[in-house]
Amino acid sequence: MTTTTIKTMILAVAVVLFAHTITNACTGIKIKTKDGKTVHGRTLEFGVEVSTSLVAIPKDYQFVGKTDNGDGLKYKTKYSMTGIITFTDINVADGMNSAGLSCGAFYFPTIAEYTPLTKKNQSKALSPLDFNNWVLAQFATVNEAKKAIENDEVVIVPTVLDGWGETAPPFHYVVYDKSGNSIVVEPIGGKLVVFDNPIGVMTNSPSFDWHMTNLRNYTNLKTENANSMTIEGVTFKQLGQGSGMNGIPGDFTPPSRFVRATAFSVTALPTETTFDAIKDVFHILNNFDIPKGFSREVVKGEIFADYTQLTCARDPHTLKYYYKTYNDQTLKEFNLNLFDANSKNILILNTASEQTVDNVNKKLKNMK
Repeated sequence: MTTTTIKTMILAVAVVLFAHTITNACTGIKIKTKDGKTVHGRTLEFGVEVSTSLVAIPKDYQFVGKTDNGDGLKYKTKYSMTGIITFTDINVADGMNSAGLSCGAFYFPTIAEYTPLTKKNQSKALSPLDFNNWVLAQFATVNEAKKAIENDEVVIVPTVLDGWGETAPPFHYVVYDKSGNSIVVEPIGGKLVVFDNPIGVMTNSPSFDWHMTNLRNYTNLKTENANSMTIEGVTFKQLGQGSGMNGIPGDFTPPSRFVRATAFSVTALPTETTFDAIKDVFHILNNFDIPKGFSREVVKGEIFADYTQLTCARDPHTLKYYYKTYNDQTLKEFNLNLFDANSKNILILNTASEQTVDNVNKKLKNMK
């Protein structure tokens, strides 16, 4: 047995154990430039090392939806697309197409309930990871995708996927288009439910409408400092900046991250360019970084520590896709405009890399 095979088996066992304990803690946001353009991004957390790769997929590439009972929906890509895949399955878990439409899968534990597979619906069936791929391959706008979903053109069926354990992984999805429109798609009660997402924020369970209702608990938050108060002639002033946000939840549960992500994204000062906005996306998402060890579960004496393995951002106006990893904080960029959309081949690059350090000793000058 080869070393690679042994490592693969160990990872598979870890994922099976992990799938029943900690869930990943992904966070997504959207921000605007001064002229109203939007960019967006997200984090990807998991408790075991998950292999991720950047891919570029051309137009007219044939895909077949996967089910536990054979082929599902067959479709071709109308648009070229790029993004991140997990393990070896060529299905984009997070990405963007050449029309500027973006889509991302987020963990949705205890809530996700897919449509049962039947002979009648198999021809339009998709696995939980196929759904993103289908959206990016077929549509240019949120409204197009929303209409197709509400017309029951596809179903997501419970499907066991390589690397994701012995049961179907629970996902829900966020979709953004170039105009800034956004929706959330959730498999609830065996049906796909679509919610408009005007603020562009996304986390995990519970359902999106619950998170939106929960924001009403935080209407007291504001960017300006709290006013001083006077009691019995004694004036009490705030101790420093940020008192207007006193009470914002700071833990890493999905409800708390949703509130915090909303506060960070809606208060971000609009930038001049989309690249400036991309930089702000990364700065904001840095606040959701989970270092190894902070969030953990112990299973049979083994520690599984949830941590931020990858952070990405998407610019639908320049068609540039950016990412950085836990081990390499240098921003990587892929320009979909420079990819030959009519090629017959998928391009792939594993995201694993090591951080380099820019030594500045020789850049210092004598002070005059």
